Amino acid sequence: MPGGYGREGGMKQRAQAQKPLAPRMNADDRLVDTAARLGVPSSPALAGRVVAIVHPAWHSCGSHQVFVSQARAYRSLGAKVISVAIADAPGAIEGSNQHKSYLAATADLEADLRLFTGMPLHGILNPRFLRTAWRWLHGNFAEILVETTKLVPVPEALALASRVDLIHCNHFFCMPVAIRLHERHDCPIVLDTHDLQARQYVLRNRAGWALPPVARYEEMLAIELDAMRPADILVHLNDEETAAFQKLVPEGRHALLYPTVNAMPAGPGGDDPVIVASANSANRLGLVWFLKEVLPRAPGVPVQIFGNIDRQIQWSAPGLFKAHAGLFRGRVEADELRDAYRNAAAVLLPATAGHGISIKTIEALSCGAPLIATPLAFRGLGIDAAGLPNVTVAEDAAGFAAALCRAYAARHLPGASRELAATRRIYRQQFAFEAYRKALWAIMERLVET
Repeated sequence: MPGGYGREGGMKQRAQAQKPLAPRMNADDRLVDTAARLGVPSSPALAGRVVAIVHPAWHSCGSHQVFVSQARAYRSLGAKVISVAIADAPGAIEGSNQHKSYLAATADLEADLRLFTGMPLHGILNPRFLRTAWRWLHGNFAEILVETTKLVPVPEALALASRVDLIHCNHFFCMPVAIRLHERHDCPIVLDTHDLQARQYVLRNRAGWALPPVARYEEMLAIELDAMRPADILVHLNDEETAAFQKLVPEGRHALLYPTVNAMPAGPGGDDPVIVASANSANRLGLVWFLKEVLPRAPGVPVQIFGNIDRQIQWSAPGLFKAHAGLFRGRVEADELRDAYRNAAAVLLPATAGHGISIKTIEALSCGAPLIATPLAFRGLGIDAAGLPNVTVAEDAAGFAAALCRAYAARHLPGASRELAATRRIYRQQFAFEAYRKALWAIMERLVET
């Protein structure tokens, strides 16, 4: 089996199938938003509590930044944090090369205890898994991910833990592990949905390959929603995602919690515009569009491309990669990435596909540099990007290229302070760590009290 389907045991089955997502709430209680009307108490609100953060063993992507923020926020509230990283490839178990690579790439995830688990390789012989693998070949990522996680053992150190007070699960397909923890500790489960994943899987199938008949959106959505049912509250990363799940799950508890990422420095700028992109289907489509349609209209403008998107372009569009190989810097360390933002003439956000919030857009907001973006780059953020002085929203390739040429020509001219840029102000108000921490506590206070 190919490794990894992700990026781009539990309660008794009868009880799980019949359990509603949560009791109906009144209108005032239905949505906790990032205004964070409830402040964080001065004393450690979760002192003595243990929070298990269950999440895919991913790195170099927006989801990983969310996991990092969760751990940091819970620890700042006084909780002991256990990180439970779940591999999505058969054979990626504790002590494996995948485990070692994951740890090497995620030193920024700080927890009191870090655990790693995955489906043993012999799990592929499980008859149910084999049937599911056949449907995976038809593009059903939802089913293969859930079935894989059902065969993932709970790490022994966690199985023997004396207490867990809260389970913060990320992505619906990690719920089988969260449910087994709930059975032992009888504590609330918070599920961070990270967008409506069935939409992402449809996009992935369109951009990749699958045996016909290709899995339909409706069947993958049904699997996704069913896996969520044991959660006590569903947490969403953006307003569009929240609205979608409120319609799909009207009886559930929902909370809007915009993610936070570390701010990038507001430097003096430099010679080259930059693109930062991790390896996923939406980023690949956007970058291919940029290289094919935009860059030829901006001859002589150097662009640097940071992130592990280089391998995906090399694999999926080798000719295009070869023609522009000199632009790709690959995955870089944190200090190099900060320097890239600090010295960027402009930050480019060529989004042409995708759903859910863009972590890289938030990161770009924080640095205060001129931004050139398609409208889709700002999806779900709830801001009017076109009205911001240091943002150019380009509707098509010609407009994007023209803005790129203007930014490059003006790269050494005196400009407004990046430290005081409108995008940086929005970042501080809505996406900075303290805003995230307050909003998280506004949600969790109700759960820990009960």
